[in-house]
Amino acid sequence: MLARLDWKGTRSPIMKISILGAGRVGGALARALAGKKHELTVGTLAPAKTAAAWEGPAVRHAPVEVAASASPLVIHATPGDTALGTLTGLREQLQGKVLLDVSNATVRLPNGLPGGLAHPGTSLGEKLQEALPETRVVKSLNTMLFSVMTAPGALSTPPTAFMSGDDDGAKGQVAALLGELGWRPEWILDLGGIETARATEAMILVVPHVIRRQGFAPFAVSIVR
Repeated sequence: MLARLDWKGTRSPIMKISILGAGRVGGALARALAGKKHELTVGTLAPAKTAAAWEGPAVRHAPVEVAASASPLVIHATPGDTALGTLTGLREQLQGKVLLDVSNATVRLPNGLPGGLAHPGTSLGEKLQEALPETRVVKSLNTMLFSVMTAPGALSTPPTAFMSGDDDGAKGQVAALLGELGWRPEWILDLGGIETARATEAMILVVPHVIRRQGFAPFAVSIVR
């Protein structure tokens, strides 16, 4: 059954969602959504290996090409620095889909933390929309530690989930999906078109400094009113 998502979060009992990537980000999102009984397909380069190591609610493990084709809503959670090549190679499978990109494209420092932006003067979100004109790209959840994506209420100050995208319907579906992850409507801020992703993607540059001072404690960039 295909679910209809909207700004009010109304839906049929089961949503079909694919997640590309099963690392800390993709794995956390998959466990949270599968725990709510949604139909999850997790796409990786080695699905058998990923399935053998999987801990959490039941999900389907598949090659990335199969996962990208399996659902009307696809979450991209692979490394941002290689995302453009990865997703461009899935153009046919992503045609007509909503693509939620939660990654940040950066040059990696020797310690693995993000350094400079991989696409200065623009953004990965814009690059993806340009490369995938028949896919509705939405950028969100890229301004926080991965654990906050699925537990926003755990922070002492309400976090903000920024959204950037050219298609209002796609952003409505993403907003409803965020609601499934515990995001209250007032915590979600639609910034406008996909070009606004360059602002939120630039926020990643503060992360290594925050982590150096505070460690991997959950945090998010928030708009406090």
